Amino acid sequence: MTDRIEIYDTTLRDGSQGEGVNFSVEDKCRVAEQLDAFGVDFIEGGWPGSNPRDMAFFERARGLKLTHARVAAFGATRRHTLTCDDDPSIQSLLKAETPVVTIFGKSWLLHVTDALRLSPEENLEIIEDTVRYLSVRVACLVYDAEHFFDGYKTDPEYALETLRAAAAGSPYRIVLCDTNGGSLPETVARVMREVIEQIDVPLGIHCHNDGELAVANTLAAVSAGAVHVQGTINGYGERCGNANLCAVIPNLELKLGRVVLGPERLKRLRETSRFVSEIANLSVDSRAAFVGDSAFAHKGGVHVSAVERNPMTYEHIAPETVGNRRRILVSDLAGRANLLAKARELGVELNDEQRVLDELKRLEHNGYEFEAAEASFELLVSKLRGAHRPYFELLGFRVIDEHRGALMPMSEATVKVRVGNRVEHTAASGNGPVNALDNALRCALQTFYPSLAEMHLVDYKVRVITSNLSGSASLVRVLICSGDKRAQWGTVGVSANIVEASWRALVDSVEYKLARDGVAPIFGEQDNDSPSSGSESPSESPSESLKEAIS
Repeated sequence: MTDRIEIYDTTLRDGSQGEGVNFSVEDKCRVAEQLDAFGVDFIEGGWPGSNPRDMAFFERARGLKLTHARVAAFGATRRHTLTCDDDPSIQSLLKAETPVVTIFGKSWLLHVTDALRLSPEENLEIIEDTVRYLSVRVACLVYDAEHFFDGYKTDPEYALETLRAAAAGSPYRIVLCDTNGGSLPETVARVMREVIEQIDVPLGIHCHNDGELAVANTLAAVSAGAVHVQGTINGYGERCGNANLCAVIPNLELKLGRVVLGPERLKRLRETSRFVSEIANLSVDSRAAFVGDSAFAHKGGVHVSAVERNPMTYEHIAPETVGNRRRILVSDLAGRANLLAKARELGVELNDEQRVLDELKRLEHNGYEFEAAEASFELLVSKLRGAHRPYFELLGFRVIDEHRGALMPMSEATVKVRVGNRVEHTAASGNGPVNALDNALRCALQTFYPSLAEMHLVDYKVRVITSNLSGSASLVRVLICSGDKRAQWGTVGVSANIVEASWRALVDSVEYKLARDGVAPIFGEQDNDSPSSGSESPSESPSESLKEAIS
């Protein structure tokens, strides 16, 4: 048994079969370059015989400057009515001109007799003939034994016969596939050990996640002797997905002590996870092990206090080893340790810890949430310290939604603000009331604070908060994520009015951006002694000016 484990990434083929995943040729090229930099050994690019897009990718892939990974083309064994020379699918694999070709064949008699409608002997002949034909024509031939664990369960001898047929063709690796994803770790480990005793070719493992056990089954297979692991970034794949390499790889390297990527490349795990999710246009799971935002987030005061003394008390690994970071959450569950840790993380000075803690708990009791709104928390601390000066004063705003026939609804916002001695009155449209309000506010302020031009709205979430009010009168909490070319930050607003809650979050976002950039507030003579209402503390009741329309 070797300590070196090969990583075969099939995100671009098996992962693209997941619901909601759709990679263009350009997407595939960018992901392939990222995976190569990450350090995987094989990149399965697609099935060239199935669609023009995959064939176009393989043409582009020849020009990619990959330094480590080898690209693989994927396909099936030949049709029973054709020879390999005559089978278009087999010839497409060769036309792809990849250094690696992977083919799958049937291991389960149910598929042989019911799906292919072949005799058991015909299936064995097809497997051996296809593997032998391709193994002498490509540098590296991998054979995937589809549905192997189901086939082994019902007829172990025939399942082994299919592997012997493949082995007779001299493949580089034979991979046992849990295609339906229903096996248990102890079964996978036992079968892997039994097959190793019968088959001389080094074995790999390919697991699906229908029983939420793909990662566990993969680790069990490696512990039993597998040297080759197949999976996808973030676990993308058909039905419930494939084995998640973002969990498999760190467990192999950090827990089982196997050589996979090495410590330097492992630090790119989170970066790679987020890169692929962005290309796939799918949201990142904040609770994902190792790479999620919550993976090393601590909320309970007891936890934070212990982690501050020794991170091992509540962290199974150092977050930096996988490119993540520790996060201290502040909430109504927070204690003094949370506040001190969060203040250190943000570089904020606390001069009255108890006052901040009391205000924090009061606000969260009233519906505020600062876990995903660290910018609002930082502004809150600054206000309680008396260190914050507002950048403008709100005189009023109005938001109009208009729907005309079959056309899309139009949103328009008008904002009136005072900056120093000047009053700015602007209007802007948007693809919704909040977008329009955001555009109008920044339009009003950009004359005074030009850096706001580079700021944009990244994400917007609304949640109805359970309260003593009922139905549509309930409080709503708005979480906004804003960003510029350097960073992203979260802010929060709460109100019975969704537009006003959005306004509160928008104001925090703008003021955080300006404060972080070191921009000085503009004051007029009448503004020097009193803070403006445009940046009121979340603890204050909504001002009447927010509710008035601009005349």
